[in-house]
Amino acid sequence: MSVTDVPEALAPELVGNVVLDYGDQALLVQCGSTAEVLGWATELRAAGLPGVLDVVPAARTVLVKLAGPRYQGVVRQRLRKMRVNPDPFIGRVSAERRADVVIDVVYDGPDLAEVANHTGLTTAQVVHAHTSTLWRVGFSGFAPGFAYLVDGDPRLRVPRRAEPRTSVPAGSVALAGEFSAVYPRQSPGGWQLIGHTDAALWDLDRPNPALLTRGTWVQFRAA
Repeated sequence: MSVTDVPEALAPELVGNVVLDYGDQALLVQCGSTAEVLGWATELRAAGLPGVLDVVPAARTVLVKLAGPRYQGVVRQRLRKMRVNPDPFIGRVSAERRADVVIDVVYDGPDLAEVANHTGLTTAQVVHAHTSTLWRVGFSGFAPGFAYLVDGDPRLRVPRRAEPRTSVPAGSVALAGEFSAVYPRQSPGGWQLIGHTDAALWDLDRPNPALLTRGTWVQFRAA
């Protein structure tokens, strides 16, 4: 189904369009969930709208970068008329799905007990929940190679730390909100750290430096 060919019967289920100017060479689509973000990003990349240079999804927004100010008005009108279904994969991973990338993790993170406390699980159950469900790269950001993984076990939704750390080691495996991630390099961070991996998330010697790219299915494995 195209973004414009939508039956009236589906209208109550579709995403509302809140489109804001972002400077004079970009637009920002506000969304209510990650599923909506990913649905918008997929449709916008396929829509072929005039002057669109890039589509950049985030947790609750999609940035549409334009070739110049002259495209802003026409693209804004098109976006406000579009009707987009949320991403169909969120919450619907089939039993036949296999991981594209397997990441071995030592679950010794300093926040593992705190995550268990937040979720009401034991630490062993936290590890099982993290490893028994496939995650998918929804989008990237924050640092080169930092991938926001979505669609994991909903029991693992935990808040960010009240006070971010000034330094998180490279390879730290973390949770925050609905996301999981691996820190590709040492950096500040406020996510809950549950383990670490030796996997190289960003390597300039590879043809594609990022190990985890948009749409990649990821399986964590206890090492």
